[in-house]
Amino acid sequence: MIRALARWILALALGAIGIVHFVSTRGFRVVVPDWATKATRLDKDAIVIASGAAEVALAVGLLALPKERRRIGVATAAFFVAVLPGNVHQWRTHRSTPGLDTEARRFGRLFFQPLLVLWALWATAPDPVPAVRPWRRSR
Repeated sequence: MIRALARWILALALGAIGIVHFVSTRGFRVVVPDWATKATRLDKDAIVIASGAAEVALAVGLLALPKERRRIGVATAAFFVAVLPGNVHQWRTHRSTPGLDTEARRFGRLFFQPLLVLWALWATAPDPVPAVRPWRRSR
């Protein structure tokens, strides 16, 4: 029950921030390091849109594909690891984005990122199998 609630909260948060990437593309360009445009051959707007699309896709997958939830959880955790360089870049360059408009918030997010990785993995872990006790009779 708690894992399911954690999955829903994670999915809703991913979906919401993914949509914000589409609405406020320019606001997120500052997170994209220059080397990322060279490595991907995409401009900053395209990277922001792609990351927003990934977030929305992961959100939908977490809710709509229960048989694949472990794989989607691993993919979500990998996504959080993949965007960490952008978060570090934003903190080092002192640039603001929606909701991250102070040094303390930008720095704090760096410590929140590993928690997101763990959250994604924990919330999508298989449900524990109840222990079978052959010595107990069912009534």
